[in-house]
Amino acid sequence: MGVADVLLQAVVVLGAAVLVVFLSARLRLPVVVGLILTGMLIGPSGLALIEDVAQVEVFAEVGVVLLLFIIGLELSFSEVRGLGRVFALGGPLQIAITGAAVFGLGIAAGLDWRTALFAGFVVAQTSTTVMLKVYEQRRETQAPHVKVGMAVSLFQDLTIVPLIVLTPVVAGAADASPAELAIRFVGALAAVGLVAFAARFLMPRVLDQLARVRARELLVLAALFVCLAAAVFTESLGFSFALGAFLAGLLISETEYSHQVVADIVPFRDVFTSLFFISIGMLVDLGFAFERLPVLAGLALVLVAVKAVAGVAAVALVGYPARIAVVAGVATAQIGEFSFVLMEVGRSYGLLAGPGYQMVLVTAVLTLLLYPLLVRWAPALGERVARWRGGESAKAAGEDGEELSGHVVVVGFGVNGSLMCRVLSAAHIPYVVVELNPTTVRAAHRRGVPILFGDASRPEILEGAGIRRARVVVFAISDLAGVRRSVRLARQLNPELEVIVRTRMLRDVDDLRQAGADDIVAEEFEAAIEIFTRVLERYRVPRNVIRTQTRLLRDETYRMLRVAAPSPRASAAAIEALGQGATDLYLVGDGSRAAGRTLADLDLRRRTGASVIAVVRGERSVPNPSPQVALQGGDVLVLVGGHQEVDRAFAFLDGEEAPGEERPEAAADEQTAAPSAG
Repeated sequence: MGVADVLLQAVVVLGAAVLVVFLSARLRLPVVVGLILTGMLIGPSGLALIEDVAQVEVFAEVGVVLLLFIIGLELSFSEVRGLGRVFALGGPLQIAITGAAVFGLGIAAGLDWRTALFAGFVVAQTSTTVMLKVYEQRRETQAPHVKVGMAVSLFQDLTIVPLIVLTPVVAGAADASPAELAIRFVGALAAVGLVAFAARFLMPRVLDQLARVRARELLVLAALFVCLAAAVFTESLGFSFALGAFLAGLLISETEYSHQVVADIVPFRDVFTSLFFISIGMLVDLGFAFERLPVLAGLALVLVAVKAVAGVAAVALVGYPARIAVVAGVATAQIGEFSFVLMEVGRSYGLLAGPGYQMVLVTAVLTLLLYPLLVRWAPALGERVARWRGGESAKAAGEDGEELSGHVVVVGFGVNGSLMCRVLSAAHIPYVVVELNPTTVRAAHRRGVPILFGDASRPEILEGAGIRRARVVVFAISDLAGVRRSVRLARQLNPELEVIVRTRMLRDVDDLRQAGADDIVAEEFEAAIEIFTRVLERYRVPRNVIRTQTRLLRDETYRMLRVAAPSPRASAAAIEALGQGATDLYLVGDGSRAAGRTLADLDLRRRTGASVIAVVRGERSVPNPSPQVALQGGDVLVLVGGHQEVDRAFAFLDGEEAPGEERPEAAADEQTAAPSAG
């Protein structure tokens, strides 16, 4: 095949990919689905625009290597340690339950035990990429069920390497005696140990020397060299290219240059992995798929149900409430991109061939197509299961919260919730926390925090927290859908309750207001207010003016920032006040230039342009003070003037200007100036 033929194939593949992925995005389908559909459209069984699939598969293999390299880069040993019980227990449980169920179904269907076991490997994988994409569109990436699902999915991502290593053993292509298996895994462990040693001692020093050259291309070339060299090395040892690429990514992830390497490599990764999924689509036999579509659709539904049940069971066994377990279990119910990687490996060893390969391939694609619908239906299903399991939640009722009255109910014990509880404790205000992370609940119990385990969208849990007798409830969680349900429920149980809600995005304010929230704090907006407040303070804009401006911005629940053009009348008063000058307070210290001197001695107005309009001493305020008032340590001077004039007054009182220094403009109009206390 000549250069012209290769370029023509590239034009066809990329052009079709742009069109189909664009349409998929419009239809809110995952990008992976769009790429697979592209391959099906242009492949041998479709329009036959590409007939030589082998050429595309070469690029696809490189894409798999880069994909695993990026996963290793984005994963660090410290992150794995921080994922907790869901990762360490939920992930293995989900894989074990799914694998066992699929193995049993395969044996019942008459499959060879090797093929049935390998099918369990394939079905157990979940697409982290597709999960994130779908939940990003739903603005739920910070919700607890998504975090739980991501922890389970991340464990599955890590299993891809040992599963690739095991595939030839399962296929019988490698000697499966205990001694050979031991040698094989000891070799893998030795490789991991070598990577850990290099990541800690060697690679940071090497990359540091390369970075000192300040040539961006050098760092990219070095990263690609490490990736491909490690892939070739592990393949030569009898493992796979993917294992070496993954270990190379882990090696670099422990250095301070990992983020830059990811930023530089991701475009290459995206192109090559896109080709991988397109090549998967080309391998689909559309005639086979349409001929057996009812059977394949039924099989896809069965596998989705198996994965969902396995996920629900795994999350529930870790200790999460029923609603979260159901939604998180459904989040892991599709068959992921690494399943396609495993399928290719299994096909090369004869585990999947002919109709069997096509059946698994088409079924996996159908689960991806079903996934957005499953995610949409999951919350309602979770609610039904939670109502059915109502007795489970009721066990949390009857704790400390029953004895309280007029207290605060804090939902969520993350950064915001724990800080809120510290402040409430310091102010001696009673409170009860509701949290659905069992690990967090156990840790808080050990510290003596009054905390209930459960889902705040369940009435039994809110009753257990004493919601009917509470004065305020604060929702400090990121699950927008869960917060809406919980706010409505809290309002029903206690119509007099003050409901305060935290949300990340300003666009969610209207939904939460309609749900019944009284006060809504949008982190996106409050960060903007804090920034401009600090800027205005640096220019000594009076605090009352700053408060007026922030109050106007907060009026009507941030409406000024959510409409295209704020009403000029609404902010005119604040804008006018911003230009009128500054008012500030100066505390006279014992070592200040003002201590022991009279206002006449200081002569602030002539020297700086600012005037003293009041002196506060203890609990007593003296407005329009006499020029003969002697100042002393602890007095507070109320200064007025322009921004620069108040700045000069502060500098003068702090001793940063010579006492005899005058403003030139003040000397010019000294004769006409009215007598002033300052």
